[in-house]
Amino acid sequence: MKVFSLVLITLLLAALWTGSQGVSFRSPYSTCCYKEMFLKQKKIPASLIKSYQKTPSHCSHRAVRVELLKGKKFCVDPEESWFQQYLRQKESTRTST
Repeated sequence: MKVFSLVLITLLLAALWTGSQGVSFRSPYSTCCYKEMFLKQKKIPASLIKSYQKTPSHCSHRAVRVELLKGKKFCVDPEESWFQQYLRQKESTRTST
């Protein structure tokens, strides 16, 4: 019984410590985009985009994860013409300020 209690306390302390340190046991592949996650043939209005992030180089598909103002996330092809136009618009806004 003492061994069980010791193991339980150790596990609880480890869980608390990793939570406070921000350590994640999630796979680094969770930031990747897969074929079924891509938004196809749809343009997202620039006014709805909160942020975007390129997927890491270890991912199988080159993509950009776009987060909308309401929190939904989509994967888009970075070569899509509407996304390239969005990037140019963001860059021109940044340089004019």
